[in-house]
Amino acid sequence: MMKSALMGAVLGALLVSGTAYAQQAAPEAAARPDVKTVEDWFVRCFPIQSPSPCDMFQELDNRETRQRILSLSIAFVPSLNRHALQVTVPLDIAIQKGVVLQTDSYTSPMLKYRRCDRNGCYVEMAVDNALVEGLAKSGAAGKVNIVADNGKAFSLNFSLKGFAAAHDDMVTKARAKAKAVEKQPGAEAPAAPAATP
Repeated sequence: MMKSALMGAVLGALLVSGTAYAQQAAPEAAARPDVKTVEDWFVRCFPIQSPSPCDMFQELDNRETRQRILSLSIAFVPSLNRHALQVTVPLDIAIQKGVVLQTDSYTSPMLKYRRCDRNGCYVEMAVDNALVEGLAKSGAAGKVNIVADNGKAFSLNFSLKGFAAAHDDMVTKARAKAKAVEKQPGAEAPAAPAATP
């Protein structure tokens, strides 16, 4: 139960890390995340105190409209030896159907949406290391399977080129920079932020 509460706190921290970073970095224009390209993935570390200061991500945009079609972000929490996943897909999807990540050798369980806003719908959750290991051992391509609100199934393709190397780099950096997750005596772990409409 304690690990579950801590993971909830860490996931909450991950979900607001962009906001926290923006607030901390606003006075200093020079305080920007350190971003490294590893083939088709980016490893990003934020200059903030966090249990998970780094993530690896990939974003795919529509070439004509420049709107985001898909984004994937995986962060590592060294003190818990766990990962947090965020998948963002377009609106007009069947919420109850969730998403499934699939490769040539791995298929995830159905992953539930946590929230939607005007920019899309989000899967935001702590995941077992087995999911990340399954992706790392796969071939060069993956897909996010979604169902539209009209019942039609779609696959959004993403690249796994550089995934394993990006993950190794992200984990090494996270271990070097992370602030330990600690539960204060008598204090409850904060809940993840409330879903926004």
